[in-house]
Amino acid sequence: PYPKYLQIRRILMDRIERGLRPGDQLPTEHALCEEFSVSRETVRAALGTLEQDGLIERARGRGTFVARLPRRRPERRLTGMADDYSALNLDT
Repeated sequence: PYPKYLQIRRILMDRIERGLRPGDQLPTEHALCEEFSVSRETVRAALGTLEQDGLIERARGRGTFVARLPRRRPERRLTGMADDYSALNLDT
């Protein structure tokens, strides 16, 4: 139900967030194809979305590099009414 290129995009974004810095090089398209067992078109689609967002830069013959880190996503947690009331020090 979730396209493979978006799954790969999410994995690559997680890698960038966790330990890469601007200027660091990502694996080649060929290496990503082997790692995820997908076609080159699928990898290119994933990288294309990251490039459109300005997170990576691709240079023909040189490789793919981190351009900037993604913005931190606010942590979201689903809560119930009892949790909300407890946070406000109210009785349920």
